[in-house]
Amino acid sequence: MQPSISVITLAVDDLERALVFYRDGLGWPTAGIVGTQYEYGAVVFFDINPGLKLALWPRASLARDTGLSLAEPTSTNMLLSHNVAERDQVDAVFAQALAAGASQVKAPQTVFWGGYAGYFSDPGGHLWEVVFNPAWPS
Repeated sequence: MQPSISVITLAVDDLERALVFYRDGLGWPTAGIVGTQYEYGAVVFFDINPGLKLALWPRASLARDTGLSLAEPTSTNMLLSHNVAERDQVDAVFAQALAAGASQVKAPQTVFWGGYAGYFSDPGGHLWEVVFNPAWPS
């Protein structure tokens, strides 16, 4: 199998609230909620990078579609990282996320491996890292 990811789906409890956070708070363009003509089909898509989308889909819909039990979410199941080219950009992106309604998990700070990073959770509890890695070319 060729390594490839084309969609990252975040399961959310409140689709409208998640849409407002990413679209209005972070400024990510989207067509909004689509698929409402289908039972359990409402979903939001954002174009992240060429060939990569972020989807927001209700947890109840994901559980129904997969046949899995609806379980309590936990923030430590997965981490999404937003890498930036300059150390100062970490603080700017972090502040924008907090202003949009994110919760601070760990304030940006120098980390043990020489980078600079902070953690926040979106309104659905998904954990994000904003990070500058000086070893990666910008």
